[in-house]
Amino acid sequence: MAIKLTRRSFIAATGASSLALAVPALAQSRELIIISNRSNPKQREALETIAANFGRAAGVKVAVNNMDHEAHKTAIRNYLVASPPDICFWYSGERMRSFVEKGLFADITDLVEQEGWAKVVPSMSAVTVKGRQYGLPTAGILWGLFYRQDMFDEAGLTPPKTFDDFFTLGEKAKAAGIVPVSMGIKNMWPAGGWFDHMNLRINGLEFHQALMNGEVAYTDQKVANVMSKWSDLIDAGLFTPNATSYAWEQAASAMVQKRAAMLDLGSFVKQVTPAEDIDQIRFQLFPTIDPSIGRYEDFSVDSIHIPSGAPNPEVAREFLTYFYQPDNLATYIKPDGNPPARIDVDLNDDPIIAMAINEMKTVEGTSQYYDRDTNPDVAQAGMKGFQEFMVYPDRADSILGQIEKARERAYGAL
Repeated sequence: MAIKLTRRSFIAATGASSLALAVPALAQSRELIIISNRSNPKQREALETIAANFGRAAGVKVAVNNMDHEAHKTAIRNYLVASPPDICFWYSGERMRSFVEKGLFADITDLVEQEGWAKVVPSMSAVTVKGRQYGLPTAGILWGLFYRQDMFDEAGLTPPKTFDDFFTLGEKAKAAGIVPVSMGIKNMWPAGGWFDHMNLRINGLEFHQALMNGEVAYTDQKVANVMSKWSDLIDAGLFTPNATSYAWEQAASAMVQKRAAMLDLGSFVKQVTPAEDIDQIRFQLFPTIDPSIGRYEDFSVDSIHIPSGAPNPEVAREFLTYFYQPDNLATYIKPDGNPPARIDVDLNDDPIIAMAINEMKTVEGTSQYYDRDTNPDVAQAGMKGFQEFMVYPDRADSILGQIEKARERAYGAL
């Protein structure tokens, strides 16, 4: 029989539609409701398969509800309080911590210890608050520059290794009728990656983390220096015109279709890359700006959680243990092209994942992505500001002033 949601309040609270998973016609009393935020259709299918297999093996009615990726960021604030599911997917770092502090994610430290997961998950700290674990890392997104090797060969382009190289790339790309750097900031967050990379390259990891923690003002001269350097790239015409009209998928597609040379994104660029073109995609870390600054990168960790109000917590723990088995985790991760959180999950046959894993060997320290690393209200103000900055770089001072007001509300005056 088909699996259906049994709690109407869940639908009312989130507007999510249930996805029925087929299981044998057995009398089942145990249930499990999962909320996913996956935008990749193949990854959604992988999750549905894992959930269906678990349901059959454990005698559980399973409902997988997939929400729009952007809508989920708002909906989760409501459903964790009003009608929590048994399992949900979210982000680690500050995004997770804010829910932990409100008591909305369950402590699973005993399960982590029981299964020995910390021994095979180096990024377990990403889901740890005050020594306790509140979720499991699934995969990490290493952000950097993507391009097509065949197009670079055809146009005589060279990947930039320094900040000055960006301008050389820009001149040659434009001469060939190609947009130098593809950008799609309709949903604002891709601009956060540029700020992160520029700040990490100019001011280093310690300063960046202090800024993310609300310990430094956005009006600090070091932040102004970042915006000044970024403005130089905008003024040189390196980015997609009217970038606010495009989502990340459109920006990535421009690179894949050889209409743009490069873009700064996560390895989920694989989602819009045809299988026959995968072997031409190349990845490199963001260029050096100050040679005295170490190699620090954005490495944002996705995670899976049991809400504290889960109606079926024991079943949720069973599913978590099943889902986190190496083979199942590999099945879930592979469609997205991200390095797995477990070191005993081997996906090196995927060229994009293999490139990311290889580049990670040179990384000296990592931060989360901008909107995962700071207070949500500050992140919203920052991303909105960076989006505006891409259009009006001359407003840098006023934009930083507005973000600083949000920082003061969240963290207090310095």
